[in-house]
Amino acid sequence: MTSQTSTEYAKYYVPEKSKLAVCATIGLVLSIFGAASIMNDMTFGDPGQETSSWTIFLLGLFFFIATLFNWFRITIKENIAGMNSAQLKKSYVLGMFWFIFSEVMFFFAFFGALFYVRVLVGPWLAGEGEGGRMNGLLWEGFSFSWPLMQTPQEAVGGAGAQLIANNGSFTSANTSLSFNDAHAWWAWLPLWNTLVLLSSSFTCHLAHMGILNGNRSKFNFWLAVTVLLGMIFLGLQYMEYHEAYVEYGLTLNAGIYGSTFFMLTGFHGFHVFMGMTMLLIQLLRSVVGKQFTADDHFGFEASSWYWHFVDVVWVFLFLFVYIL
Repeated sequence: MTSQTSTEYAKYYVPEKSKLAVCATIGLVLSIFGAASIMNDMTFGDPGQETSSWTIFLLGLFFFIATLFNWFRITIKENIAGMNSAQLKKSYVLGMFWFIFSEVMFFFAFFGALFYVRVLVGPWLAGEGEGGRMNGLLWEGFSFSWPLMQTPQEAVGGAGAQLIANNGSFTSANTSLSFNDAHAWWAWLPLWNTLVLLSSSFTCHLAHMGILNGNRSKFNFWLAVTVLLGMIFLGLQYMEYHEAYVEYGLTLNAGIYGSTFFMLTGFHGFHVFMGMTMLLIQLLRSVVGKQFTADDHFGFEASSWYWHFVDVVWVFLFLFVYIL
């Protein structure tokens, strides 16, 4: 029970007015617009035509990262100076919770799209159910199965034979990346990616235990291992994408299977990169700046929450994209 009377209040540091939130929004909007333009160019653009999509994307990404770097730098300095009260730290916790919740909703939308395609749209296009009576006439010869190795367009004889929705030419992949099409389990990259990422969640927990016990050397070691495992995951995913594009013909232009595969795994890979970068920054803060104590390590704690979230998302990806 506190001895503080009803007329006493804890100090709450209120930062000065800042344009950083506006700058971060501008950078994020430019990045998303540029990324969307890149995907449109890959699907519908003229291969010989130069566009400014990559310039917009990289410019927006650089502006966004630079804003966050400056913003977090100010926040860290304020915490070291002792400006952050207990109530403000609770606000940071709530802010991180809401951020992770928004990420949950982000991936929920993509998993919802995958469910819609596999359970509803695909069978309808093949003529099944009430919604497929007319589609069975429009896409004659199309038989739905997942992974989709023949698009409705290919079933009717190509883009020129389509009666509707003639908005591009699509070519299915030769082989999917699902477990059923793997030529050998030990050469199946998603399995190794899963083992690597789940292991990194365990090593991240060991690092957390280290800092809680005041053991900085243990904290630094296991955190470095976690960052290394994150890099290995990204390297394996690069190998998987190279295999998909070069050997299997699985691209964004390979129909709905290619689109959903790269959107889900690609965004997840981007989140792994972000989480790995966050943990790397915490490692540098500990090794170089000797920051973090058993009672004050929110920067790492928030990054570890995000990393565990990324691992949980991968479990669902592994099940619904690669296995089922």
